[in-house]
Amino acid sequence: MRPFEGLRVLDLTHVFAGPFCAYQLSVLGAEVIKIEPVGQHDMTRAEGADTALNAQGMGLSFQAQGGGKRTLALDLKSEQGREVFDRLVATAEVLVQNYTSHAVEELGLEYDRLSALKPDLIYCAISGFGATGPKAAHAAYDVVIQAFTGIMAANGQADGDPVRVGPAMVDYGTGAQAAMAISAALFGRSRNGLGRRIDVSMADCALMLMNSHTATTLATGHAPRPHGNQDPTLAGYATYDTADGQVMIGAFTNTQMANLMRVIGQDARADAIQATPRAQIRARREEDAAVLAEALATRTAAEWEDRLNAAHVPAARVRGLAEALEEEQLATRPVIQTAGDMALAVAGFGFDHGGPSLDHAPRAHGADSRSVLAELGIGQSEFDALQDQGVVFSPSS
Repeated sequence: MRPFEGLRVLDLTHVFAGPFCAYQLSVLGAEVIKIEPVGQHDMTRAEGADTALNAQGMGLSFQAQGGGKRTLALDLKSEQGREVFDRLVATAEVLVQNYTSHAVEELGLEYDRLSALKPDLIYCAISGFGATGPKAAHAAYDVVIQAFTGIMAANGQADGDPVRVGPAMVDYGTGAQAAMAISAALFGRSRNGLGRRIDVSMADCALMLMNSHTATTLATGHAPRPHGNQDPTLAGYATYDTADGQVMIGAFTNTQMANLMRVIGQDARADAIQATPRAQIRARREEDAAVLAEALATRTAAEWEDRLNAAHVPAARVRGLAEALEEEQLATRPVIQTAGDMALAVAGFGFDHGGPSLDHAPRAHGADSRSVLAELGIGQSEFDALQDQGVVFSPSS
């Protein structure tokens, strides 16, 4: 049995951060109902590398965090749609939304209104900047938050322009923080019976994702400078060219650096590094880096990865994602799972029993509208009438 089985979650989110939060609850057993407007589905349904899927409303950008969810198309702007929604709220444990403050009012998604219907509701609001402050009403995407919080300025080269992190790390990091907050709120409710309003800010989450940089800047008043793939103080914490590509080495401690030097045949240098006080390691950097660069160019990146790992030195040949996904190591892990003909990343952890898993592949817009409303006592004829009025939508009708 998975931890969240029996839990109903209403997912009124779109794009990446909110849907990923609900997805993490889904793979842990929650029944997640994704609610989209009748005439305007989640924009990511039309986004992704496969144009045919985009045209079908099943874009890969949507499917990445759409697995295991039921889908309901419902017009929350209509009085009838609001009445149906309120009945649904009464059956739910958790609601997640990432609409703008204006849309929250327009759609009747305010916490005070919904908690009156369901006093122990766990309500999670995700936004770019949170519910307070001068930017509370401002819209944002991952790249905008990267610019605002200093992530771009922390990335790239010291003498170059700021560079965004390519994958939507802020979105997914925000989704993970939101899922953790919901989990904590549910645990709290199990002890005191109280619902909660959770306020999740992408900007706040961005600071958490670079927590060491944040702490350093708070303490010193100066942000660490970007340094690309070459640590400015540690020669063994960098990428190097090899005979056929690059290898990233993570020799952070003196012992790891000494082991690295022994692997390349520099025993005397290894002994010297082992005896060097940590505060003086930086003074060795350029000389040690030159020795490493010369030695590492003599073998392939794969050879160095194997030799260094065997000596307890963290190292990896620099791979592309497609190549990494073919690695035997990942095949031994539960992270990639298949539902139907779709393979998806599920969760970054596993349990000894009842671990995260996909119940089914991502569903079409409104695919479960009839079954969800039937559970509220809305029969076929009433559903058909609601659909004729544009209040609900089912693709099978």
